[in-house]
Amino acid sequence: MKRILLSGLIAGCILFILSYGGLFVAVKFFPESFVEYNNPLFNSDGSRDVLFYLHAFIISFALAWFWDRFKELFKGSFIFRGLEFGFVYSMVALLPVMWITFSALDITLTMVLSWFFYGLIQAIVTGLIFAKINP
Repeated sequence: MKRILLSGLIAGCILFILSYGGLFVAVKFFPESFVEYNNPLFNSDGSRDVLFYLHAFIISFALAWFWDRFKELFKGSFIFRGLEFGFVYSMVALLPVMWITFSALDITLTMVLSWFFYGLIQAIVTGLIFAKINP
């Protein structure tokens, strides 16, 4: 349990930094993509903003548990194991969630694909971290 918590915390901190920094980079280089967020669907009164910022830690702890449970299934170097882990998670969890999100909400395919790509990158990064510190 200690290894799950420690690796989840480390991955959460790294994901938080990468996600926050990546947001600024994405807005600078792809500003047209963020115009879509000027939609009442995404407006918040600010009372739940902390939940958004905790996302990196929630996904990191969940993926740390998943890694600890199934890490023996991933073979090869830590890079290959991290990549495979990210792709497996993306196909098993992200793809169905993005499918239902796109089918149920009035959002664009570009937005859903960007979320899928973001989740894939998060899963690969956490997979690489877990494969290195919790082989």
